[in-house]
Amino acid sequence: MTNRIPEIPQAAAARLAGLMYLLFPVALFSPFYVWPKINVSGDAAQTAINLMAHERLFRIGVVSELFTWVIDIVLILALYVLTKPVNRHLALLATLFRIVETAILCVVTLASLVALLLLSDAEYLRAFETNQLQGMARLALSAGAAGYDVGLTFLGLGSTVFSYLLFESRYVPRALSAWGIFSSVLLLAGVLAMIVFPTWRSVLNPGYFVPIFIYEVTLGFWLLLKGARIESRSSPAV
Repeated sequence: MTNRIPEIPQAAAARLAGLMYLLFPVALFSPFYVWPKINVSGDAAQTAINLMAHERLFRIGVVSELFTWVIDIVLILALYVLTKPVNRHLALLATLFRIVETAILCVVTLASLVALLLLSDAEYLRAFETNQLQGMARLALSAGAAGYDVGLTFLGLGSTVFSYLLFESRYVPRALSAWGIFSSVLLLAGVLAMIVFPTWRSVLNPGYFVPIFIYEVTLGFWLLLKGARIESRSSPAV
């Protein structure tokens, strides 16, 4: 005899998703507060000096990122449970997109720890010159930044599909879910544009991210305070 794990009710999943959305702004701490104190574009040596000068702050940023990815996983589960009755296959597709996103961003966080290791006083690093270690640390940080763009690409894809399912379900006001589709596509387009045209970053950043930030915070408040209008759908779609 096997004991089945009870499934999360849709209504509970909706409020859980709302809570996770409202916790998600912690993700802004590292890129918008920590990173500007560390990064000096085109100067690996000064970036390394800043990193070691603000090492504790940098490590706090790493912890905030790890906390964010945990929130992300819980959010993905909640959104899947909420939207699965609308269209199981699309809900699974969106979930897979978001899982890939989270996995990539975990690697990005790992790259930050690699940069710290390269600037440590470990015995095995004494075979390298200081400027070599600084260059490798800067490379690790730059690789992490590139990985962040790749992760946001899958965020845009997953968010677009989840927003479409919310639009079809009418669980939340259609104006809100329509804004979610628009902002998710805008995020995706912005990230891809910066990958193809790196010089556009200073123009697009952070404007391409603002609409989806507004959407997620608004959706978070709606789901947490009002919940989802589950009764608005009479039968699930496959």
